[in-house]
Amino acid sequence: MIIDIHGHYTTYPPGVDAYRGAQIAQMGAPTKGKMNVTDDEIRQSIETGQLKVQRERGTDLTLFSPRASGMGHHFGNELISRYWIEHTNDLIYRVEQMFPDNFVGVCALPQSPGVPPGNCIAELQRCVNQLGFVGRNLSPDTSGGYWQEPPLTDRYWYPLYEKIVELDVPAMVHVSATCNPAFHQTGSHYLNADTTAFMQFFQQPRLFKDFPTLRFIIPHGGGAVPYHWGRYRGMNLDMGRPELTELVMNNVSFDTCVYHQPGIDLLFKVIDINNLLFASEMIGAVRGKDPNTGNYFDDTRRYIDALELKEDQRRRVFEDNARKVFPRLDARLKSRARESR
Repeated sequence: MIIDIHGHYTTYPPGVDAYRGAQIAQMGAPTKGKMNVTDDEIRQSIETGQLKVQRERGTDLTLFSPRASGMGHHFGNELISRYWIEHTNDLIYRVEQMFPDNFVGVCALPQSPGVPPGNCIAELQRCVNQLGFVGRNLSPDTSGGYWQEPPLTDRYWYPLYEKIVELDVPAMVHVSATCNPAFHQTGSHYLNADTTAFMQFFQQPRLFKDFPTLRFIIPHGGGAVPYHWGRYRGMNLDMGRPELTELVMNNVSFDTCVYHQPGIDLLFKVIDINNLLFASEMIGAVRGKDPNTGNYFDDTRRYIDALELKEDQRRRVFEDNARKVFPRLDARLKSRARESR
């Protein structure tokens, strides 16, 4: 089985943006209201989008979450964020119910600037316990590129981490849109966040002593981390600490959303294969074809196939590591296998 652990619903039907536009226009008096999206619209958007690409590229299952750029934590207040995120998580659940063999839900959280992360626990519990989601995205910056929250290692986040550990779900570090003109959304803001999160983890590794089973996924190949591994490793050793592999990598994984062969080659040379999870983020930041190869930039399976890994290594990257990091996914797949016998 090939499990893509990083997919977003980027092909929303028109009713989603219509709802959001009306919500933003009426921020002074938020009401949850209704999002007018039919099952047929959802089915059409998936069958001509992510499901079509899945079949063309030979992958089997995508962990699916709301459109990252659309989480928009910086818009409005806590209540606006809560209503919006509840609706978009419900959309993911509807997709999963229509295509249970192809998509499994991962939730967004109703984060909002200045609001304690613990206020997101109710929605996290709903998504995991009622909707059956297996993970969730966590933004370290709800301000839209101005970075006002404490580091992810600060006790500010601990109430949320306590619940995450209790529910046994991992967190993908993923920011949303940026309203800071200094940062491009997918070209710099996303990668800044990935790199910053890793730096925070090894600056204050006590987090993983306090929560030894807490698991993070840093997407987009870990941002700049693999390329500058010697810098981070050297800084860490200069502080008289153990190797990074011992200090943080028992709790941190990287995905393979890297869109060229040399980048994938480097990622696999630097990072232990047990810390790598297959992902493509399709349909996402880069949607075109590489004129040099004729293949889509985000067809990351091609890059991994070109590595000519041993069968056990291939299985770890495409399936086993995902099952380990997402134990609720593993349990679901085992249950499905038993039922099909």
